[in-house]
Amino acid sequence: MAEEISANPVPIQKDTGGNTRFSPRGQPIITGVNRIGLFALYMKEVRRFLKVQTQTIWAPAVTTLLFLVIFTVALGREGREVLGVPFASFVAPGLIVMGMMQNAFANSSFSLLSGKIQGTIIDLLMPPLSSGELMAGIVAAAVTRAIAVGCTVGLAMVLWPGVSLAIEHLWAIIWFGLMGSILLALLGLATSVWSEKFDHNAAITNFVIAPLSLLSGTFYVIENLAPAFQAVSRANPFFYVISGFRYGFLGESDIGSHGDVVIAAAGLGALNIAIAIAVYAVLKSGWKLKS
Repeated sequence: MAEEISANPVPIQKDTGGNTRFSPRGQPIITGVNRIGLFALYMKEVRRFLKVQTQTIWAPAVTTLLFLVIFTVALGREGREVLGVPFASFVAPGLIVMGMMQNAFANSSFSLLSGKIQGTIIDLLMPPLSSGELMAGIVAAAVTRAIAVGCTVGLAMVLWPGVSLAIEHLWAIIWFGLMGSILLALLGLATSVWSEKFDHNAAITNFVIAPLSLLSGTFYVIENLAPAFQAVSRANPFFYVISGFRYGFLGESDIGSHGDVVIAAAGLGALNIAIAIAVYAVLKSGWKLKS
């Protein structure tokens, strides 16, 4: 009777005569989740952005700090307060999570696109990774970069005069930070699949992601807008990410009451699940990847 050697990851078998034979052709070698392959893909993506960390982590942190300096100098004079706190403390959480989201998008939108342009996409498609594992590895690395940028920016802002980042609701900081990062990582992965050149990627960044980020209440409360523009802002998912993240620090939000913030948190989770299912279906179909 054939006896399988369970200690070996490759299903090598020995027959009754002691001769080694491999599994029949077409029989899966790896069943379940390919944890080794998934971790290898994750580390590959993490090491890719760490090799140029001056550009991928420190430069976004400096850019975000410049936003803080410019807007606090221009709008934060004479003790101006928003939601009961100094303007610098109001705008700081929004800048942190905006930097996280933009860098999550930048990381995942580059992964498959660079492979398509350089002709190395086969290095991602040929390994024994399912579409779900491929998506999970790329998204997890993008979220890792977002967290690194957020921690760097947050540390710098804590040391900045006039900024207070006292925590009121830790769950909101973690949840909205993760949901925003995952949302942009999924959108970046979808952009990477769709794009055929870097111009396509830049177009989505400049004409979709940047406007949605800047017009999401990062520097103002939407009550100051006309009713029509308030309705537009409330249709922007970035608004709920930024306002919910800010709620974690200030305990106040222009989303509404605590119950409204919880509903927004659940809505972002449902939105991410829907987008993840759509991106998974696109990856599984091989559209613009296996042609």
